[in-house]
Amino acid sequence: MESSEDKQSIVTNELNNFTDALKQFGKLVETTVIQKKEGRLGLHVKNEDTIDYEKFYESVLELFGPEIKSQDVKSFYRKLNNNPDAPVDWCEIFGYFLSEDDALASQLDEENLIFLVSRKQRIGLAGGRKRDVVKCLVKIPQLDFLIIATQKGSITVFNSQMRIQANINVTDTSWITGCDYLPQLKRIVAVTERTIIIWDYKAQGNSQDNCFIIKPMDHCLLCVCVVPMTDHLCRDDILMGDNGGFVNRFTLNSDDFGLKQSKNKKKMQSQILDSKNFKTVKRKLHNDWVMKIKYIQPLNCFGSCSLDSIHSFVLESLKRLEDNMPVREFSMPRGANTFVYCIKANAIVTGGDDKILRLWHPNISTKPVGKLVGHMFSITELVTNEKDQHVISLSSAKVFRVWDIQTLSLLQVFHDSQGGPGDMQIYAMIFDYNHGMLVTGSSVIDMYPLTRMIQDTKQIPHSHDRDINVMVYNRTFHQLLTVCSESIIKVWELETGHQIYQIFEPHGNNIEVTTAAIDKSGFVLATGAYNGTLKLWDFESGQEMKVLVEGKDWKEDDHWLHQLTFLTTKEKNHFLILALEYSGRIKLVQGKEEDPLLAVIWELPEVVPIFIQGKKVISLTVSSKPKTMNTPIPEVELVPGQKDPVFLNIVSLNSRHPFNPGISMEVTCFDVLIMEGYNMIAAATVNGIIILWNFVLCTVTELHRPEDALVLDPDLDPERLKINAMLFLFRSSDCMRKMSEDSVISSAQSDSIRGGLQSNKGSKSSIHEAETKGETIAGQKNQTDILPNTLLNELPPPVLVTAHEDGHLRIWNIEGKLLKDMLPFTKHSAISLTTLYTDVCARVLLAGNMEGHVILWNIGSFLDPPNDEKKFKQLIAWRGHALKIVNVIYVEDKQVVLTSSVDGSVRVWHARNGHYCGYFGQRRTFELNHVTDFILPCDVSEHPVEIKEESKYTEKKQTYEYPLVFDREKWRKMSSLSLLFRRPTPKPFDVNQEFKFFQALSSPKIRRNVLESTMSGNREAGVIFGSLPIYRVPSPTSLRFLPLIGADAHKESSENFQGKKKGGRVQHSQSRRRSLRRSLAPGVNLTSSFFPVIQK
Repeated sequence: MESSEDKQSIVTNELNNFTDALKQFGKLVETTVIQKKEGRLGLHVKNEDTIDYEKFYESVLELFGPEIKSQDVKSFYRKLNNNPDAPVDWCEIFGYFLSEDDALASQLDEENLIFLVSRKQRIGLAGGRKRDVVKCLVKIPQLDFLIIATQKGSITVFNSQMRIQANINVTDTSWITGCDYLPQLKRIVAVTERTIIIWDYKAQGNSQDNCFIIKPMDHCLLCVCVVPMTDHLCRDDILMGDNGGFVNRFTLNSDDFGLKQSKNKKKMQSQILDSKNFKTVKRKLHNDWVMKIKYIQPLNCFGSCSLDSIHSFVLESLKRLEDNMPVREFSMPRGANTFVYCIKANAIVTGGDDKILRLWHPNISTKPVGKLVGHMFSITELVTNEKDQHVISLSSAKVFRVWDIQTLSLLQVFHDSQGGPGDMQIYAMIFDYNHGMLVTGSSVIDMYPLTRMIQDTKQIPHSHDRDINVMVYNRTFHQLLTVCSESIIKVWELETGHQIYQIFEPHGNNIEVTTAAIDKSGFVLATGAYNGTLKLWDFESGQEMKVLVEGKDWKEDDHWLHQLTFLTTKEKNHFLILALEYSGRIKLVQGKEEDPLLAVIWELPEVVPIFIQGKKVISLTVSSKPKTMNTPIPEVELVPGQKDPVFLNIVSLNSRHPFNPGISMEVTCFDVLIMEGYNMIAAATVNGIIILWNFVLCTVTELHRPEDALVLDPDLDPERLKINAMLFLFRSSDCMRKMSEDSVISSAQSDSIRGGLQSNKGSKSSIHEAETKGETIAGQKNQTDILPNTLLNELPPPVLVTAHEDGHLRIWNIEGKLLKDMLPFTKHSAISLTTLYTDVCARVLLAGNMEGHVILWNIGSFLDPPNDEKKFKQLIAWRGHALKIVNVIYVEDKQVVLTSSVDGSVRVWHARNGHYCGYFGQRRTFELNHVTDFILPCDVSEHPVEIKEESKYTEKKQTYEYPLVFDREKWRKMSSLSLLFRRPTPKPFDVNQEFKFFQALSSPKIRRNVLESTMSGNREAGVIFGSLPIYRVPSPTSLRFLPLIGADAHKESSENFQGKKKGGRVQHSQSRRRSLRRSLAPGVNLTSSFFPVIQK
């Protein structure tokens, strides 16, 4: 009893403690919300009581313990920050989100398995007519536009972005009942109760002038469809159903509308045509109204349904409209309101007032093959999703049901709950295959997107409205930050591709953000603008922290920031940012906790003019200023004797060209290496000079200078030697230890791989793991050799990789020796490289170029001494964008590559095969862990190029043949001159015996010895043509004895040597015609074929 009472008391105490924790949590949330609201109004001043993410997270841990997940706290805090007025619940802090519009939390609910109802989009009707409703929706997949016809005479054409492309308001007293598109006439046809309307939606000017009205009609028209006539140009046939049960076939020709008339001929407004002048065929097939008619092209039949209980549905060919023979009729109680044909299932689905969906085989009209029951009201519309084999049905109560046509099972039920009955009744529904949407029409247009799309839409990927300037990845939070030229910062979730938050004009009105960086912890973001201002932001909340204000004496664009890099500091809330300006200056910006503003503490001195004097190494002295003593990179100054002279009008000592002051020497890029005893900055200039700052040795070294770096040639591109990006490739001791562990694991798995139990194709193993496994299998390394030199505390020295404007990728050691110079392999010639990226352990290198290509190398073994260039292997290259790539990022744990371009899109690719995953900003969620079908964006048509290394032990077999050439020796052995000029016997079908020329063709003889050339190359001719050797080939001694084939060959030869240049081609062709009349074997003049006509 005592134990049970103790347990009960413990439970009671825990419950009370949890209740108290919830009350305190509510106060915490209330205080945070008040601060966020005041912060948006500009009333809140940051002080010690300000609750940021760190304080909020610590408070939550104190209240609920360490079991709380940081991701849930982060999501909850983000929700408070983005929308303080949004309703919240305490259970959300534990990961149970009740409702969140932006996070798609209800995606896996049973109500949203097929269509995501919560992401429904609504568009109003054009024209502004009151009480108007959509009567017909037509999707044209080939042109990717949507036609909408309303009851009161408005016809609108929407493009793929659902923007109005054309619109017309028909001035007719009758209501529109249906519409369709005429593919041959390129017009839109619509039917009213009394007329037929033909509208040229592409013509300019007044829409009424481009409209034809055909009347009168015998009955009230209720529906219309077009019969595809691919064998008839300038002609379209339409089928119409009326209230008399008739099916009418109407033939429309371009001549009937005067479409071939001249443009100057004035058209009359809304031209009226007589229906008696058109070819018409009709037949009564139903005893009631024809509710729907459609031509089913796979069956070469048309289908029409009616409210007639006996003749409910008719499926027959067009020929039956011209006779009175029996037709295929399907009967059902109370008739059919609608029908649809499923191509894969070869089934027709009908629905009507009896609330039952019936499945019919096209050739069996006596009994349905299946029934689907579930609707409580009359079925008004049916559409099908052929790709997923789904049928979507709609009832008069606006209830949608999604069925699996193969299993006859119900997948989803949802309804349109907005608006009242009657005026919001849905009259039309289609499924958009191009964009994976269900589109319905009532007094508005509603679009329900698919929750899971197999492939992306055919629209151009769109993440920003303007060019993307920056893309950086936050490894801590697995989030991506992008900035466009319109100065809009967007933060995306990598897992889903959905936008988390965005910041408009972070540096002020019309001030472009040009660069950004994230610190190692992932909590601080730095942005730089073209006016030189620099700001620090709280990455989690998007709140501004500190700013480097613009100087009063700064000129416009003089301090334009080009690149930012965070330096690691030991002090908390102490930030150091290394910034590069477009002018070439590199400066260090500091932000301390007690300082409200950022400040520049030092700038690197200019050393390029000193290098031009001839010095290769410049000594530095460390400044003794106290504010720069504890920085990772100390402030340095030039030796006093080196900074006095003026270097702009001197002659370079180690160059044969005088230095021109007009030559640009600005620094274009840099990289920092501060670890394992190294403290260096590498920088590159516009004219290709590479500089290395070594702060351990206090020296600056010129690693490389191109031969023409100081030559100013107006005929050459001044940026031809420019280095666009550079990176240090270095592995720390932690990385080496991790690689050794991975190598041991891969060695243990080599037996199973050798047995063929595993395959690299479609596997989730990383690129460097696959490379290590391949080396283990090939026997190139054993288990002891795989272990790196870190066991002996020896780290391989760093190397420097540079991306050049000429398209080359070059690797250097820190002494300036060129280790490898390569041109990335793509399907095109040399293209300028724009960006570089490597992972934390420098095992993979990526590059992007000016034309949108992504190149990926495996450098896992290359960094180990002696830097064997054969181990620097290109794995794959693919085209990711149609325009220049700005940044490329490799996410190692997800095995994906992120690319951003000036086209405004950020795209995701599988790193192993270059397959397209999607783009940030798309509707559907990413599926990064699943191997999808190979697809490409709509603006890319090139397939990835994989570089497969062949085995050393297999010989490379030649898979192609040389082109055939005429073998003179073989010709002489086959024929003699007496046989050549003998007139052949006409044998029209014995071609092989007559044309011995083709039998004399053979593969060319490959010379074993190279011909002697007069010159080894011409430097002025360029890289390619200047390297080609020049040969002297003797001209033929005589042209008279070349063999001629044909009946009149000898006569033609004598005529050609008379030297009649004028009219020579005409005489030759006339003689060929005479030869063809006499013999079916044509005459061939080899002299005129291989050599020009020689005059006497």
